[in-house]
Amino acid sequence: MKKFLAIVLTLALVMALGASAFADGIKVGIINLDPSESGYRQANVKDLNDTFTAENGYDATFVTAPTADKQLEAAKGFITAGVKYILVSAAETTGWDEVLEEAQEAGIQVFLFDRMIDCDPSLYTAAVVSDMRQEGETAVAWLESLGLEEYKILHIQGQLGSAAQIGRSDPLTEKCEATENWTIVREGTGGDSWDPNEARKIAEAAIDGGEEFNIVYAENDGMADGVVAALDAKGITHGVEGDVIVMGFDCNKWALEKLLAGEWNYDGQCSPFQAGVIDEMIKTLEAGGAIEGLNELNQIISVEKGFDARTITQEDIDTYGLG
Repeated sequence: MKKFLAIVLTLALVMALGASAFADGIKVGIINLDPSESGYRQANVKDLNDTFTAENGYDATFVTAPTADKQLEAAKGFITAGVKYILVSAAETTGWDEVLEEAQEAGIQVFLFDRMIDCDPSLYTAAVVSDMRQEGETAVAWLESLGLEEYKILHIQGQLGSAAQIGRSDPLTEKCEATENWTIVREGTGGDSWDPNEARKIAEAAIDGGEEFNIVYAENDGMADGVVAALDAKGITHGVEGDVIVMGFDCNKWALEKLLAGEWNYDGQCSPFQAGVIDEMIKTLEAGGAIEGLNELNQIISVEKGFDARTITQEDIDTYGLG
């Protein structure tokens, strides 16, 4: 039986798990971020919920934990409760070694999804993830291809310390440090929830402070939309025929529709669909087999695209749009 829980004390988690100690199914503990974070996360949560069901042979417990400390608390609860597998989308890349070692000692196999953890690959069974740095490199390469005389960038970051934020931020930061006509005018974060309202506030502060920018590099679609709201309120044009280039990530359907309409310029894909791959891996292990196709970091990398408003089609939206 599925149990949908908000993050609570470890003791409460253990008690909830204990209540189903004799239920049929492979016991799995799944630690994810808040679905209200983005359309991407909503699709990711739904994919996991639809896959790890009793009908599919699982006794799964789902925990929503938006911060690293809550996630570590949840993981320890799962270890105490004796689940067979733990799946986690990490809020931060560091601080996991001790818990992963405890899981390994308890014979629990750990799968990473969506985001990597900075640790020895031997501490987890496999990671089904996006190459966040590749996403950032693809976006920066697209931006460079425009051949602008000046790149004045409003940089809206996601949750600081997360793999998504680091991967999408670092290529831009490195390019700006190495190139004279690339400048980050103002930088700020949407916080742990990648909040569009926080992004809007950052944009408003830059505009009110007279800081000129011609590029918005927002690390998810929601925050890009928050900045666009600030631009619209100030009468600043944006998109293909506008004064400000708008870039987002995740490829929500509504965001890709803004590209098609010429209101935005670029959106970087980030696939939320990892559950099916992990399900196949677990079933392989349960049957006594070995997981194949992993790289040297025990990863399977999702292949992803970047979409340009000048070339995107309705077919692209129908195929790749989330939601």
